[in-house]
Amino acid sequence: MPSYVGAIDQGTTSSRFLIFDEIGKIVAIHQIEFPQHYPHPGWIEHDPNDLLNSVSTCIDEAINQFLKDNTHSIKDLKAIGITNQRETFLVWDKNTGKPLHNAIVWCDVRTIDLVHHLTKQHGDDIFRKSCGLPISTYFSAMKLLWMIKNVPAVKDAHDNDTLLVGTVDTWLIWNLTGGINGGLHITDVTNASRTMFMDINTLEWNQQILDFFNVKKSCLPRICSSSEIYGHIKIRDNEIPIAGILGDQQAAFVGQKCFKSGEAKNTYGTGCFMLFNTGTTPFFSKSGLITTVGYKFGNTPTVYALEGSIAVAGSAIKWLRDNLGIINETKDVNTLAALTPDTGGVYFVTAFSGLYAPYWRDDARGCIVGITQYTRKEHIARATLEATCFQTRAILEAMNNDSGHPLTYLKVDGGMTSSDICMQIQADILGMEVDRPMMRETTALGAAMAAGLAVGVWKSLSDLYNVSSEDNDVFKPQISSNDALQRYQLWQKAVERSFGWA
Repeated sequence: MPSYVGAIDQGTTSSRFLIFDEIGKIVAIHQIEFPQHYPHPGWIEHDPNDLLNSVSTCIDEAINQFLKDNTHSIKDLKAIGITNQRETFLVWDKNTGKPLHNAIVWCDVRTIDLVHHLTKQHGDDIFRKSCGLPISTYFSAMKLLWMIKNVPAVKDAHDNDTLLVGTVDTWLIWNLTGGINGGLHITDVTNASRTMFMDINTLEWNQQILDFFNVKKSCLPRICSSSEIYGHIKIRDNEIPIAGILGDQQAAFVGQKCFKSGEAKNTYGTGCFMLFNTGTTPFFSKSGLITTVGYKFGNTPTVYALEGSIAVAGSAIKWLRDNLGIINETKDVNTLAALTPDTGGVYFVTAFSGLYAPYWRDDARGCIVGITQYTRKEHIARATLEATCFQTRAILEAMNNDSGHPLTYLKVDGGMTSSDICMQIQADILGMEVDRPMMRETTALGAAMAAGLAVGVWKSLSDLYNVSSEDNDVFKPQISSNDALQRYQLWQKAVERSFGWA
């Protein structure tokens, strides 16, 4: 009988559940968007129950699709993997199961004053050799510290040892495996590596860092590998193993099969994230990148990665739609951008929440420069696409500097890669080939691969190379390297204009 693997993909703006067959083909999918909450400028929150309910609904609807023609059985579903928005952090009471505050989303910048206070006293790299990360608004530690300091219910629960905390994977698994009735309080090494609390060398919570932030270890989840049978979820009276957990960018890293040292992928979603495989030893960047866990499958050696993170990518297109109203649907940005061969000298620095790698400037804010009376909305649309492509070049140059082995092509995935014009702009700006898979759901596929590997649907990494192995689209540069360099240098001047606004 054929085997199938499910994947929960809980993202920043929507939740999905997908079911894949053994060759990586999608046989069922359901997706739901959920509300974003903006209590103050720079603050972004999610209702934890929206995350849970949207996932539950997606599972139910995708299962209905899977079973509707009577050719499949629930017993054919061998395992479920989970992938999730990473640094977003949640807090709840272990006795009631009720959230004690909305989830603080990864790109929220409310902790900027705390960050400046700590970095002024200690520098931003005080724990980089332990956790791989600088002190930043981006990572989960600062979000938890803010909640303990500012939300009385969280402080009380922390003081009284009734507090449970975790990234989105932890919240979902705890609820899906029983909640207050024995729910599993766990996370995997990739998500734990984004909190600042985990020692990236030992893969355990670092007591020195916990003491620094005055956080009790008892409220944190147990750290597991990215691929093992953790527990079970009940679906239609059947117990299905939950067997894979990967943060969303690491899931795409696996889904793109970046299993060899020196391979890299770039995911264009709400933000944009490039991961470079550095092998089984953590490598610490000298060029503004962060060190993270790429994946750990069961008892096999941990694979590490360098990562460059861009806070705003696809969310800038939503901003054109929702805030400026110059497009009706996100896909319209491509039609609009195609109306002009260039931006008319316009550059858009999309620093809505500051700039992440390689700049690490939380005082930066968005700016559009080079506007003249000639500027039209199509120039703004094209500049929005170019913004992500220029930032990707900045990260790629940092990775090349660190590795000493320049990449010759880039694997890409994520929603923005559906745009041929965006991918052609990316190839032009990088001066290298951009390789786009035919199967775009690589994040969910990576979570499914991790889960399927744990239950024997696939026996080894070599088996995974045969999953979703269709031909790819390849975009090649169509402009000269000098033209690309001149445009990139102007972009860097625009970036400098964005500094110092916050």
